[in-house]
Amino acid sequence: MALADEKPHYTPLEDIQGLVIASAQAALGVHLLRAAGLISSGTAGTALIIAYLSGWSFGLVFFVINIPFYALAWVARGPVFCLKSLGAVTLLSVMAEALKPVLVIASVHPAGAALLFGVAAGVGLLGLFRHSASLGGVSIIALILQDKYGFRAGWTQLIHDLVLFTVAAFVLPLSAVGWSLLGAVVLNLVVAFNHRRDWYVVT
Repeated sequence: MALADEKPHYTPLEDIQGLVIASAQAALGVHLLRAAGLISSGTAGTALIIAYLSGWSFGLVFFVINIPFYALAWVARGPVFCLKSLGAVTLLSVMAEALKPVLVIASVHPAGAALLFGVAAGVGLLGLFRHSASLGGVSIIALILQDKYGFRAGWTQLIHDLVLFTVAAFVLPLSAVGWSLLGAVVLNLVVAFNHRRDWYVVT
């Protein structure tokens, strides 16, 4: 049994399945948000705003705006974390677009979309963090701050999202911003209360 402060070791197959499942959960959350006309937290939220305003593909925008953060990930947390994050971002970008034709949502209440997004994406992020990966952008910075200074990753993301939603209030309907904020709060609370190294025990 590994001690709680030791990092778990995964086989390549365990890493791959973990990244795929976690990315799929996050992609499902994004798909629900789009169906309700809402935005997400983090870098994905920025990508959704750009996609709404420009008509461009969310997957493409999300992938491109994450590119600058990979250098930071490589320097701060090493090539493994960087490459896994690149893989997770790519998976989310592809899966989010692939869900459009296979999971058509005709109607969803924004409250339901926000709550389900928060849970699905929050659990997805936890899975990625567990496998030494992230969805790029602010989550990379959040993990670095947690590792170096002990500041919870969820709180960093919550601060970022407050700024994001302030900007969103100027370009989206206030009702959509309000429901989106609910989803962001749920997501960040899931991460803040569950991403703790002293809870990780691997046998």
